Amino acid sequence: MTEPLRLTMRGIHKHFGSTHALRGVELELRAGEVHALVGENGAGKSTLMKILSGAERPDAGAMTLAGQPYAPSGPSDARRLGVAMIYQELTLAPHLSVEANMLLGLEPSRCGVLLRKEGRRRVREALAVLEHPEIQPEQSVAQLSPGAQQLVEIARALLMDVRVLVLDEPTSSLTQEDAGRLFTLIRRLRERGVTVVYISHFLEEVQQVADRFTVLRDGQSVGTGMLRDFAMEHIIELMVGRSLTEQFPRVPHTPGSPILELTDLEGEQLPRGVNLTLHRGEILGIAGIVGAGRTELLRTIFGLDPVRRGQIKVFAAGGMVRSGTGPRQRIVQGLGLLSEDRKGEGLALIQSIADNLTYTRLGPYSRWGFLHRGRRRQVVRDWLARLRVRCAGPEQAVGELSGGNQQKVALGRLLHQQADVLLLDEPTRGVDIGSKAEIYRLIGELAAQGKAILFVSSYLPELLGVCDRLAVMTRGQLSEVRSVQDWTADQVMARATGVED
Repeated sequence: MTEPLRLTMRGIHKHFGSTHALRGVELELRAGEVHALVGENGAGKSTLMKILSGAERPDAGAMTLAGQPYAPSGPSDARRLGVAMIYQELTLAPHLSVEANMLLGLEPSRCGVLLRKEGRRRVREALAVLEHPEIQPEQSVAQLSPGAQQLVEIARALLMDVRVLVLDEPTSSLTQEDAGRLFTLIRRLRERGVTVVYISHFLEEVQQVADRFTVLRDGQSVGTGMLRDFAMEHIIELMVGRSLTEQFPRVPHTPGSPILELTDLEGEQLPRGVNLTLHRGEILGIAGIVGAGRTELLRTIFGLDPVRRGQIKVFAAGGMVRSGTGPRQRIVQGLGLLSEDRKGEGLALIQSIADNLTYTRLGPYSRWGFLHRGRRRQVVRDWLARLRVRCAGPEQAVGELSGGNQQKVALGRLLHQQADVLLLDEPTRGVDIGSKAEIYRLIGELAAQGKAILFVSSYLPELLGVCDRLAVMTRGQLSEVRSVQDWTADQVMARATGVED
């Protein structure tokens, strides 16, 4: 039996200046279903969901909720009507308690007096639906894991009798265990009749959790249906508008002489006693779970975190060791770091794309203290075309781009810098499947040029599909490095979780 329509969006259009973000999009959501909204970066997913949640208003088109016209005046109005969106970057106040965060703006009162017992009762009822007794109302949100914080956001939506819940890239910062707990909760919400809109670039997650799907491409809805009726290859073709013959394209390359050597390397807390040799023309992957120390390892190599013990050697051509330990010296030595926190560390969001892409190598465009903007603008345009960044131009603020396009700009900075060693921390996080394939091919091309890549990722298929060798980090310690052919996915996960030490 087909469930009744809960929400419809018909002929939705939206312009931002000269950019036509949505072109007559159609979307139908049914009661008690998990509906996957998929598409490449810039396809219009975020804009469509902002309209659904009241953050933006459409230029044309109409919406209905439970058969009645739906036109929220803002997010608070949408939430009052039972439509809530949980963004990839959570909106909690970390210094407040779980209870205070959940009731913020929703505090029950009578005649101007807060009804604290009533508020506490509602919070406990909402938390009970999660079935996670470790999350207590009096706890500080800052003490919770990212997965638990996300559950608090969902519990806050439950306080408002949510009928449509939008989850935007909900697992991007979660451990595998937290992601599994989230999927269990999503199924429980579906059983309670809640409609869940699930946005993700991880199509294996979509297969695992969703009932139906809608594909957006270039601001248009190009396909919809039951997931069980379509092969995933067909959905990918709808997303990218072409046949994607290789998910993990490989470019032939041959490892050469050592360029980076770590000996008994230890940071203040992590990493612990790491030994590693990276070669020119090599892609070496580092697997592990969140908190294992992979990010700390890259930061220590790059000079952002202090070295407590051990050595880091960077070799110039001919084997001579390059001196210097700080980030500025590492850049001069040919190292480049792509941070996993692109918004907090990787990019200056209020600055232009051109500024962000050229910050670490301005020499070709400056003379006598003056910046030759025209010359720089043309070079940046070439990089934007090569990386297929969707933007208005080099002078657009990088904070206005979608997450995936921001990631491409951050990666482009390392390429423009002409780094010989690329320290990549989650380089494809938040990037669509078509762009991921482009990044994998680009990484292969860089290795073929003799660049060395140290590739940290929580997405095991890409490590096994792209890298030459692989090591696993557990509690700050790095396993032996093996050829990827000598690892199985089960072995990697067993080592990462400490089952096999």
